[in-house]
Amino acid sequence: MSPYFNPIESIASQTSGTDIPHVLAVMAQRYVGDNPPHGPVYRVTRDSEILKQDHHLYQFPIGSMFPELKEGQRVYAWAKLWVDQAQDFIFHVRCYGPVRLYHNGEKRFGSAPEEESEGAALIKLKVALLRGWNHFVLELGKNAAGGSGAEFGTGNRKNKPYHFLAPSTDREGEEGWIYTAPVDSALKSIPGASQAEASTGAEWLPSRGDALEESGGLQALYGHRPGASAYAWTTIVNNSAAVERVTIEGTAYGPISFVLEGSEIYSVSRRGDFSLQVDAKPGKQELLVQCIAREDGWGFQAELTSSKVELACPRRIHGYEGQWLYLGPFPADTQVDAAEYLMLDTIADGDGGSIFWTTDEPGANIRPFLENELFGRWNYPLGVTLFGLLETGSVLRRDDLLDYVSRHVEFATSTYAYSLWDRERYGAAGLNNQLSHIDSLDDCGSFGALAILADRIRPLKGAQPIFDDIAHYIMNEQDRMEDGALYRHIGVSPSMHNTMWCDDMYMSVPFLCRYAELTGDLRYIDEAARQLLLYKKYLFMPEQSIMSHVYDVNLGKQSRTTWGRGNGWVFFSLAVLLAVLPRENERYAEILSFYRELAEGYRKLQGIHGLWHQVLTDPESYEEASCTSMFMYGFALGVRHGWLEYQDPYVRAVLQGWEGLCDRAIDKRGNLYGVCKGSSWSYHNAYYKHDLGWNLNDTHGIGIVLLAGIETERMKEHLGL
Repeated sequence: MSPYFNPIESIASQTSGTDIPHVLAVMAQRYVGDNPPHGPVYRVTRDSEILKQDHHLYQFPIGSMFPELKEGQRVYAWAKLWVDQAQDFIFHVRCYGPVRLYHNGEKRFGSAPEEESEGAALIKLKVALLRGWNHFVLELGKNAAGGSGAEFGTGNRKNKPYHFLAPSTDREGEEGWIYTAPVDSALKSIPGASQAEASTGAEWLPSRGDALEESGGLQALYGHRPGASAYAWTTIVNNSAAVERVTIEGTAYGPISFVLEGSEIYSVSRRGDFSLQVDAKPGKQELLVQCIAREDGWGFQAELTSSKVELACPRRIHGYEGQWLYLGPFPADTQVDAAEYLMLDTIADGDGGSIFWTTDEPGANIRPFLENELFGRWNYPLGVTLFGLLETGSVLRRDDLLDYVSRHVEFATSTYAYSLWDRERYGAAGLNNQLSHIDSLDDCGSFGALAILADRIRPLKGAQPIFDDIAHYIMNEQDRMEDGALYRHIGVSPSMHNTMWCDDMYMSVPFLCRYAELTGDLRYIDEAARQLLLYKKYLFMPEQSIMSHVYDVNLGKQSRTTWGRGNGWVFFSLAVLLAVLPRENERYAEILSFYRELAEGYRKLQGIHGLWHQVLTDPESYEEASCTSMFMYGFALGVRHGWLEYQDPYVRAVLQGWEGLCDRAIDKRGNLYGVCKGSSWSYHNAYYKHDLGWNLNDTHGIGIVLLAGIETERMKEHLGL
């Protein structure tokens, strides 16, 4: 078995190369450096019937958009997508009428008549995406049966919930598709790059409206609402080194009050012109204006004239050039602390429903989008990655790592309520796409367990409702077999329907344990223990003392495939459970016995270099870092807690595993090799060996390696090694 790199490139080749704290620091720093903590990107999304749906495909209902559409006419929809690396990517399209798809000006797909119907099947399209901008144009028509429209978008809604951006130079930064009205003849050329809309020879919708300064106040945004209130928000930016006295003047269309940095500085009680002077400090100051509606109007128009000081939009909103953001309307006589909403992560209770900040143009809405590859995302492998970083920060006493993890988790928790609203309002959320649409254990349990631990470091905004919702989902909504065993009635793809995966032990058991600790309710630990024994019933292979990856519920049999990481998830979960399961629990003895059976089964399969293999029973399959780390983690905990009757073989296995990781899987820059990518399943080990390759720095493995190192160090300290 060849190593992943030349031995001189290994972290073990360095002077302190196998010193555990050193390796932890190098790996953690590499990860944080590669994934800076950028916040969300805010973009304008215009009111349109072309919206995402739950599965993150955009719908193009041109029949309802244009009831006058005739057979032979065409509607064009145009958008662009940025990708960081060239790649082949699977998109999905469903055709309700004639559809052609163009990518960067070249035709990639044309529908056949049998593919065009209301019950049309989903079609998978592989598109070779280029690094940089990729322009997509859909040509949509109406067939003889009256069918029209389509759905199109990402083929990977969980991990790549791509959102498209407006493609023209006229709408730079906006999210969404632009489209034509029905035309009788084809475009002279299909757009394949950013260009002005006028240069295409077509008129593109949705139309852009007038800003408030041109339309006369908040009535254009919120209508005639006597007694209602709303807020306008801007920043005063002083780019000089000294305090500058400036004048803000304009016209009030109703009562207004100016609040600078939390203090009211000026008010107007009636309609008319106004003027106020402000001492602008160097830098930025937040300015809020409360507006009250009267019978004859509401809102204001204002300007500041200075060569050194200006009014500027308080946050960067891509696709918006205005100076003010607006929040409203609120019911009459409602007390509102607008400062609560300045983080742009919280919806407000308005007059008629939930509301969020918007631009000064009716129909041009503001939405946050998560456009980071990893930071801020909520998914199960990141739950393990951040668990490892959290423990590393504690062990190394690195507050910067603890803060990084807290910020990542709070990115998701603080926007949870908003993301639920965003999904309801726009069809699919622009962030928290898995958390806002939980439909599997993958979506909630792993990251939820980590979030509970992160919340112990410092309270996280919006966290508790998430914990409660996840607990409710696992206990009451996730599909179960007749005996109560969790399983996947509906999977991500049809091949996953009606299956039970040993992976799901980690997606449920650690969360149930952490939630029991959080609430003091031992029912959740009891459920975790029950699930582990149910999974043993369906997936344990006693002749080898290891687990089958999958149980096929339809056929009532095991896949009998011996995938490394799937087994690792079970062993990891067992260790987490045993650490908190009371010894007096009625299932404790059986759980401990199961742990020992698996421990011996896994120990016997350790490879000659200290690593375990992708297919545990096949030493010719590649050496896999994540399962290696999970077995080490479980063994090391077992040594410390006295779960193992004979410790010496397991101590040696852990130490050999750490040497193997440092020699063969971690390079001197802290890169991690040999982590199996996300898996489907098969009845054949050949799939795992030949088709299921490994990724560099895959998040399924980074945190596990960190945790394995930490538990190895604790085991050594426990034994005095």
